[in-house]
Amino acid sequence: MTEQTLTPIMPLSSTSDSILKEARMAHERYLIKQQDADLEHAIECYIDAIKNNPSISEAYYRLASLLLIKGQISVEGALEQCKTALSLEPNNPNAHIYTGYFQCLNGNMEEAEKEFALAISNSGKNSARPRLFLSKVLLNKIKGDGKHVKDMVKFLYYFLSGSMMIMWDCPSVKMFCKFLANDFSIMSYKTLGETFEKMKLFPSALEAYSKGLEKTSQSNLFYQKMGDLSLECNNIEASRECYKRAHEINPSDREVLIKLATINQTYFPDDVDMTIEYYNSLLEFGIDLDKIYYELGHLYLQKSDKIHAVSAFKLAEEMNPENPYYNNSLAYAYVKAELYDDAIEYYQQAIKLNPDSEWTSIVCHALGAIYAEIKENFEAAEATFNAGIVLDPNNIDIQLSLGDLFMAQNDLDKAIKTYCDAITTDPLNFMAYAKAGLALWEKDYLEESIVAFHKSIELNPDFEISQNNLGVVYLDGLGDPKESIDYFKNAININPNYTLAYFNIGRAYQAIGDKALAAEYYQMTMDLNKITEELSDKEIRSRLYDLFE
Repeated sequence: MTEQTLTPIMPLSSTSDSILKEARMAHERYLIKQQDADLEHAIECYIDAIKNNPSISEAYYRLASLLLIKGQISVEGALEQCKTALSLEPNNPNAHIYTGYFQCLNGNMEEAEKEFALAISNSGKNSARPRLFLSKVLLNKIKGDGKHVKDMVKFLYYFLSGSMMIMWDCPSVKMFCKFLANDFSIMSYKTLGETFEKMKLFPSALEAYSKGLEKTSQSNLFYQKMGDLSLECNNIEASRECYKRAHEINPSDREVLIKLATINQTYFPDDVDMTIEYYNSLLEFGIDLDKIYYELGHLYLQKSDKIHAVSAFKLAEEMNPENPYYNNSLAYAYVKAELYDDAIEYYQQAIKLNPDSEWTSIVCHALGAIYAEIKENFEAAEATFNAGIVLDPNNIDIQLSLGDLFMAQNDLDKAIKTYCDAITTDPLNFMAYAKAGLALWEKDYLEESIVAFHKSIELNPDFEISQNNLGVVYLDGLGDPKESIDYFKNAININPNYTLAYFNIGRAYQAIGDKALAAEYYQMTMDLNKITEELSDKEIRSRLYDLFE
C-alpha cells in the first residue's frame, strides 16, 4: 500500500489539544460526581474542540454520549455522530465501542455485535471493555433465542477473557482507581460527620462535612449534609443556603429540591414566588404531580391568585379524584373565586369521601356557611350543620354557627338551646356565653343574659363585644346608665375604634343628664363612623341635636 492511499490525519493543534483535554477532565468528573455542571462544561468543550478542529474523531462520539444523556439528540442522532467519527478514524476502537453501545440502545443487536468485534480487533491487549460488552450482547441473545452451544461458548470466552484482561486496560483501571479513591474519601468524611452528629458534637460534624466538601468531588452530598445538620440545629437560614448550593451544583437532584421547597414554604412565607418556582421545577420530574399541584394551589391562594389556585387544585383533583383533601381545597378555592355552586359540589364530594369524622365535620361547617350566608337556604344549612355535629359532637364552632342560623331566623328558643348545648360541650368557651347572652337579651331574659355576659367577660376580659353588650343590658334592660358606663369604657379601652361603644356611652350620659359628655361622645361617634360606617349617620346627628332642644 503506497503512502498516497492512506488518509492523512491532521495533528491536533495546541489549542485543540488543550480544549479536548479540558473536555475529557470535565467528562471524567461527571462520570464520578454525576453533577450537571460538569456535564454542561464537557459538552461545551467538545463542541469547541470540533469547531477548532473538525477532524477530531474522539470529540464526536463522546459528545454524542453526553447529548444523549441530556436528551438533546436521539439514538439515531448519536449513531450519526459515531458515523462521522469512524469516517475520520475507521480503526478507532472507542468509536466502535460507542457505536456498538448506541446500536444496543437502538435494538440492533447484530450490528452491535459487529461493532464490538471490530473494537476488539483494533484494541489489542486493551480489549477488555469491548469483550465484556460483547459478552453482554451474547448473553441477551441467549436469553432471547434460547440456549445455543455456539453462543454459550462465545459468551464464556469473551466474558472470561474480558474479565482477565481488565487489568491491562489502562483507561478502565485508571478510572476504577479514581472511583475507588473518591468513594473512600467520601465515605470517610461522611461517616466521621455522622458519628459526630450521633454524639451531638454538631460543630465537629459541620467541620467534617466542610472538609468533605473541600477534599472530595461530592460537594452536592456534603452541602446536603450541612443543610440537614443546620436544620437540626434550627439554623434555618444556613440550612436554606446549603440546599441552594446543592441545587445549583446539581439541579436534577429531586431530594434537594423537595427540601428547599419545603423549607422555603415553611419558614419563609413571604418568599412565595421562589417557593412556587421550586415546586414548578419539581413538576419536571413527573413524580407525585398531584401532591405538587396541591401545594402550588395553597401557594397561589397565599398570593390571592385565585385563578391559578383553582387550576392547580383542579389538576390535583383530576389526578386523584378520590382524595378528600384535594376536593376540599378545590372547593375553598372556588369560594375565594366566588364560584359557590362549584364549591358546593366539591365540598359535598369531600364529605362523601369522609376520611375522618372530625375533619369532615369542619368541611360540613364550611358547606353549611355557604348555604346560610350565600344561598340563604336555611333548611340545607341546618341539615349540614347537624350532620357535622353528628360527626363530631365536640365541634363547638359548628354548634355556634347553628345557633347563629336560628338567630337569623329569629327562632330564639332554638338559638338559646343550641348555645347552651355549646356551653355544655365547652364550659370555658367565652364566645358561647356571649352568643347565649345576646339570644337571652333578645328573649327578654334579662337576669340570665347578665349572668351569661358576666361569664363571657370572666373568661375573656378583653372581648369588647361582651363588655359593650353587658352595658346595653344595664342601660336599656335594667335602666341603670351609671352601671353601664364602666362596661362601655372597658369596650373602648380594648378597642378604641369601637364606634357602637362610643354611641352607647353617649346614650348613657344622655340618660344621666350629662349633656356635655354625651355630646362629646356623640361627636367622637360621628368622626369614627366616617371610617367604620357601623351606624346610621342620621341617627347620630339626631341624638346630638336632641341634646340642645
